[in-house]
Amino acid sequence: MSVDPAPAAPSLSVPAPRAAAGLRTAELRAAVPHPPGGRAAWFAWAVGVSVYVLAVVHRTSLGVAGLDAAARFGIGASALSTFSILQVLVYAGMQIPVGLLVDRIGPRRVLLLGVALMSAGQLAFAFSTAFAPALASRAVLGCGDAMTFISVLRIAARWFPAARNPFVAQLTGLVGTGGNLFTTVVLAQALHTAGWSTTFGAIAATGVLVFVAVLALLREAPPGAPASVPVPPQGGRLPVGRQIRAAWSEPGTRLGMWVHFTTAFPASAFGLLWGLPYLVEGQGMSRAGAGGLLSLLVLSSMAFGLLFGRLISRSAALRLPVTFTVLAATALCWTVTLAWPQGRPPLWLLVVLVLVMGSNGPASLIGLDYARAHNPAERMGTASGIANMGGFIGAMITLLGIGVLLDALADPGSDSYGAHAYQLAFCFQLLPLLLGTAMILRLRRKVAAAGG
Repeated sequence: MSVDPAPAAPSLSVPAPRAAAGLRTAELRAAVPHPPGGRAAWFAWAVGVSVYVLAVVHRTSLGVAGLDAAARFGIGASALSTFSILQVLVYAGMQIPVGLLVDRIGPRRVLLLGVALMSAGQLAFAFSTAFAPALASRAVLGCGDAMTFISVLRIAARWFPAARNPFVAQLTGLVGTGGNLFTTVVLAQALHTAGWSTTFGAIAATGVLVFVAVLALLREAPPGAPASVPVPPQGGRLPVGRQIRAAWSEPGTRLGMWVHFTTAFPASAFGLLWGLPYLVEGQGMSRAGAGGLLSLLVLSSMAFGLLFGRLISRSAALRLPVTFTVLAATALCWTVTLAWPQGRPPLWLLVVLVLVMGSNGPASLIGLDYARAHNPAERMGTASGIANMGGFIGAMITLLGIGVLLDALADPGSDSYGAHAYQLAFCFQLLPLLLGTAMILRLRRKVAAAGG
């Protein structure tokens, strides 16, 4: 997230159209009490981020259970990808409504609702024995998951000074990946020892503890701060439709969405569903070896999160250079991997690929930085929701594309897919990479022309 220079006092001679549209971001921030930071801020953030960690566990749980789910429900690759696609589709579709809810009723209530929905969805999934009810339960889970990240970022924005927000946002993502690490290390093992219903039922039960913690301990703003972000007196609170249009019309919001779209989806599609099957069926690795690489993906993401948080906090000018570096490295690694003869790259190349993909998630948070930096406070949640849709739309497209291609390339009568099928199917992800990069190049000129 960019660190704005010290804002000047609002001018009394603001032109009427500009006043009707809302004050500039720097002017609005000048009217908001300076957040204190400190121990109380870190405590509030820690309570909020516990919900996000739980959400990541819920979200990624199918990534290590894909083969088990295929056997439990008797489905193929296309139907299996439908689980993650629907969950991601719901997540992406909920981002704007969730942003509006955060702006209007506050992040604490939204987090409580999110925990309740995730727990209900996961509990239903634990005891589902047929494809249709299991699919519906993942949709409910995706709805609850959608309510977590934006809410935690909004709490952080209320408690921490603006200069700390990029670092806290990356730290939120870093801690959230701890949920992914739990999934790849603990959940994968629990599935083979405790069984399907016990494992997923235990995750659902954890939500009760987190719900109580949020209800009893979380304050969404420092003492003495207003209960919600002040509404500019010149314009009042915009109706829902106008608020969405106002956020979308800001080029920084659209640039943020495409940055999130292009940087996030490769690692998301790999970690959510196709990573384990690709490594086990396509590369002939054991489940333990594949789980180790997925754990390495998580650890790499945590390291890049710390690095990018420090870099972007010090200089907002590094946002696009970091973005393009991540995109170029990801595209290069996947191109070399997929071009390897017989579709069987060496282990060292897979390790490099996974390490590079670890930068995807942290880089995607740069998109949310753009949305927050280019919108006034009273529509920050809406703008963040729009930007946060991007990566999940990209993941949804990629999950579906790979699943359809795998089914089309499968050998007749086979229950698995070979290295060549995975090699061709995974080429699909280069298309959204090219599309997203082209949109970023187009929109960065508009943002620069607007002074962003």
